[in-house]
Amino acid sequence: MASTSGTVINGLGSSFLCGGNRSQALWGASSIGPIVATPAATRKRKLSVVAAAPPKKLPGDYGFDPLGLGKDPTFLKWYREAELIHGRWAMTAVVGIFIGQAWSGVPWFEAGADPGAIAPFSFGSLLGTQLLLMGWVESKRWVDFFNPKSQSVEWATPWSKTAENFANATGQQGYPGGKFFDPLGLAGTIQNGVYIPDYDKLERLQVAEIKHARIAMLAMLIFYFEAGQGKTPLGALGL
Repeated sequence: MASTSGTVINGLGSSFLCGGNRSQALWGASSIGPIVATPAATRKRKLSVVAAAPPKKLPGDYGFDPLGLGKDPTFLKWYREAELIHGRWAMTAVVGIFIGQAWSGVPWFEAGADPGAIAPFSFGSLLGTQLLLMGWVESKRWVDFFNPKSQSVEWATPWSKTAENFANATGQQGYPGGKFFDPLGLAGTIQNGVYIPDYDKLERLQVAEIKHARIAMLAMLIFYFEAGQGKTPLGALGL
């Protein structure tokens, strides 16, 4: 009976069932010979439990989630990607709306229909070109989200000789860095032609960016409400 029990315990402690030397140690397997069965009252085993490190908080995450959208880590990652993209477009749009109206005097929501507007191509050509180019870029971003670093290889970029410029230099989704996406070196430096990210600066810039992005998205929402009343941002400011 004792030999049978010893055989069973040795089998449970094998690398095939326990997944390697670490798991064998948890089962109490000996490295110099088979396990000898002993009475349960005298047999003692130690089980080491290593707690997993808590997930790193996202930049700008202050725990405000009344709808519980971030409970699922997979969805949270996608929501952050969407927030980043929409926020960056909103920041660009806010600047464009102020500068455009200050320069031309035409409200941003009437600029496309203004008779004095100069367009070198028709609306159909603009729409088709935008759909084609944006569709290509967004499809690459979509694929890269589910398969990181898959779009920086030579076959995925028409300019294969400069594919390394479009690689993710920081290793973080949505923050590619590198010589192409960080030409001013705000979050890194170039040493011997290689971009070296500075993660302390990067973290501060990530928080600053997401804060400005959220303010810009709120500003665009206000601009839409103002446009529905025929008002403009500059007009609301009395300018």
